[in-house]
Amino acid sequence: MDDVGFSNVIGGAQNMRVLLIGPIEKTGGVSTHTRYMAEKLRDMGVQVEIYNTSPYRDYPKLLEYLIKGYRKSLGVLIFLTRAKRRIDIVHVQASGGIFGFMPALFTIITKKLFKLNFKVLMTFHYSKTEQFVKKWPKFFRYAFKNIDILFLVSEKQFETILKNLNGLHYAKNKIIVIKNGFDSKKFFPIEKTIARKMLGIPKDVKVILTVGNLVKEKGHKYLIHAMKKVVNEKQNLLCFIIGRGPLKEELEKIIKNLGLENNIKLLGFVPDDKINLWMNAADIFVLPSLSEGNPTVMFEALACGKPFVGTRVGGVPEIITSEDYGLLCELANPDDLAEKILIALEKEWDREKIRKYAEQFTWDNIAKKVVEVYEEVLKV
Repeated sequence: MDDVGFSNVIGGAQNMRVLLIGPIEKTGGVSTHTRYMAEKLRDMGVQVEIYNTSPYRDYPKLLEYLIKGYRKSLGVLIFLTRAKRRIDIVHVQASGGIFGFMPALFTIITKKLFKLNFKVLMTFHYSKTEQFVKKWPKFFRYAFKNIDILFLVSEKQFETILKNLNGLHYAKNKIIVIKNGFDSKKFFPIEKTIARKMLGIPKDVKVILTVGNLVKEKGHKYLIHAMKKVVNEKQNLLCFIIGRGPLKEELEKIIKNLGLENNIKLLGFVPDDKINLWMNAADIFVLPSLSEGNPTVMFEALACGKPFVGTRVGGVPEIITSEDYGLLCELANPDDLAEKILIALEKEWDREKIRKYAEQFTWDNIAKKVVEVYEEVLKV
């Protein structure tokens, strides 16, 4: 099952046994959240086990869907009944439409069906929150009614849920907003010239970086079109796109058609331990997403002291609250994005101020808040 066993108790939250249900493959914001949450909870002394809802390996598409479907549904039921005597809290990381929501539903069903005695908490990551609650209101209400705590990653999500699901106000104390964050051991400032030397990037160019899977929601094509305008205004410029996905060929065609092969480079997959170097080699970090919850890469860029340029989606405006930290533009608007990129490239940023601002969003701080909630829930 690719499950990770309980860690040894270190202290702090003695004897608290928590099962995290969620994906832990190498890419994706929810996977990152699950992995870091497990690591930091263990550091605090919580006994953590993970049930991985996605396979590690790449399978043929049909087989991959079948395996994922099993892991998100019957696999959850089987695992919970097998482990029922050693779990105090089941914390589900829910995302990605109704299939990403299934582990929460099957956790609740299993608890009721077998009269199990653990608490159920859920973090709802899905960036298209309004779309989900409108399409699946009965499923969401059922889950909300039967869990002990609902974690959200932005105030925007909170407002959206209360607006679209009348009658939840009576229990809004069950909803807690805890934003995403970054690992301070992996994301920290490095001298730009050193990072560029290690990556083979010239000293005298302006560098733009974006990190995200090559899917429609990440808005890469709008960044590419914006870059055409930016390059017309500013020479000696490189834009690096880190990520892999189904839109690779389409994006390559757009880059070629716009004559930007010398300015935009698709790097594909880059290991986690190299992302910090790329962040530090950049002048600015750009995220042109069409939808987001609270993107982890935004916090990672800020942790490296890099200004953020991105769209006003999800919880992003709750973090980029000042032009001291970055600039925001309208989504799917290459002209507005190009304008903000040009301004950001010319602006003198206080990178130490950006880095200090980011300190509040470390995974250590987030884990402390989560453990406080765990402790309160177990008192009831």
